[in-house]
Amino acid sequence: MTYKLTYFNFTALGEPIRFLLSYLNIDFEDKRIEIEQWPSVKHTIPYGKLPLLEIDGKVLNQSSAICRYLAKKANLAGSDDWESLLIDIAVDNLQDFRQSIILYFYEPNEETKAAKYVTLVNETIPYYMERFENIVVENNGYFVNGKLSWADLSFVAILDYLKFRANIDLLKDRPNLQALREKVLAIPTIKSWIEKRPLTDDIA
Repeated sequence: MTYKLTYFNFTALGEPIRFLLSYLNIDFEDKRIEIEQWPSVKHTIPYGKLPLLEIDGKVLNQSSAICRYLAKKANLAGSDDWESLLIDIAVDNLQDFRQSIILYFYEPNEETKAAKYVTLVNETIPYYMERFENIVVENNGYFVNGKLSWADLSFVAILDYLKFRANIDLLKDRPNLQALREKVLAIPTIKSWIEKRPLTDDIA
């Protein structure tokens, strides 16, 4: 089977897919579109959004659905329906957190953006990150049931991007999340991906 991922030249929503493909030891074409190119190609993209994953030429959109499909292949999507639900909830909470940072970052009005940043740093980030830290404590070092899932891979995959956009160290004084990051990055196939992936502005 052939795999081709099309995304922008940074981590963000593309990186959890790259992590999962790497975890599965699947060779994939990592096609990256520069932001300046996007207006000229957007009309060719289903629903006008990235990332896209092509498997044997079949074009798939929606990053969470793609990740869930790959996670099932990797046995990282839960051992039963309940565990799968808990993993989906963890991922959706991460997406809510990501969205709050993105809404701040792409705010066009500079005055409004500055006010949003104060709220983001003093309220939103502590609110989510404290909960994530506590969840990992309660689950013996992982997001769900004390074992690796695609929620853990997703968290670590988007972390650099979120730190870059929020311009703050999200893991400061959060030792359990730091430990989770180190565990995920130490997985041999993930480590191999990190070592060979292109360096972009959003990678710490």
